[in-house]
Amino acid sequence: MIETAISVVSSEALLTLFGACDQHLRRIRTALGVRISARDGRIHIEGDEPAVAAATEVLERLQAYAQRHGTLADDDVDRVLAGVQDGELSAEGPPIEVFKAGRQVRPRSPGQARYLEAICNNDVVLCFGPAGTGKTYLAVAMAVAALKQETVRKIVLVRPAVEAGESLGYLPGDLQAKINPYLRPLMDALREMMDHDLIRRYTEEDLIEVIPLAYMRGRTLNEAFIILDEAQNTTVSQMKMFLTRMGVGSKMVLCGDITQIDLPANAKSGLVDGLERLRGLTGIGSVKLTRADIVRHPVVQQIVDAYQRGPKFKFCTFSGSKCS
Repeated sequence: MIETAISVVSSEALLTLFGACDQHLRRIRTALGVRISARDGRIHIEGDEPAVAAATEVLERLQAYAQRHGTLADDDVDRVLAGVQDGELSAEGPPIEVFKAGRQVRPRSPGQARYLEAICNNDVVLCFGPAGTGKTYLAVAMAVAALKQETVRKIVLVRPAVEAGESLGYLPGDLQAKINPYLRPLMDALREMMDHDLIRRYTEEDLIEVIPLAYMRGRTLNEAFIILDEAQNTTVSQMKMFLTRMGVGSKMVLCGDITQIDLPANAKSGLVDGLERLRGLTGIGSVKLTRADIVRHPVVQQIVDAYQRGPKFKFCTFSGSKCS
């Protein structure tokens, strides 16, 4: 049993660090099995040596984060805890500059930091990982930043029109109304970084284009930032078609979750094939995100883990005295 202490800047900083009613403090205590108290302008940590070392690192990272951002949320605490427990380095990086005033987009995990670095250093990036890891959101943020900095002339957001395990049948309306449901996730990300009027103006001026994958054939896109969302739902031939649309001065990001493929059972995912086929080529990078990079509601991590483990119980239907 050992004890150590770290300094805090002020009582306000201590309140932010511990959270309302010490909610952040309780999370750290429960996760690491240490005793934490504050007195004389210092935080005292007591427990087994490995746990004390981990708690000290967690509190130091959280204090630095709170000083930079002025606030600390439950998911920030969970993210830092997971990173320290998994032995990963801190992921704080410079903000991505987007159009919406006061909006800051940053990597929130080491995996996300690697993802952004790969986008900066490669012309084509293939990213795969579970839901909630920021694959699409960060790619859209990088595209918006590139458009704002005028390193590209337009953003092209692409998605395959594949239904998630169900047939929606005939959809009413004109062509745009029919494809809008498939493209909505991309627009949701875009609206968090740009005002509605600016999106509408840029769309009318063809600086932003949101289209289904099928409409990419025959095109060459120069000086564009092109994002393919839900890339796991492309076939191998569609993936080849998409990749060969790339023109001079363009950048491509392809992202998807290879555990949620909605293609027919006999069709190989273009993303899976691309990860195998394009490995090691100059100018092409690949990034794998994991549950540690999930930044949605904390319960999403538990859901991903539960599906990876499989069901705990097997439910039966009884026919007579037998379970089938």
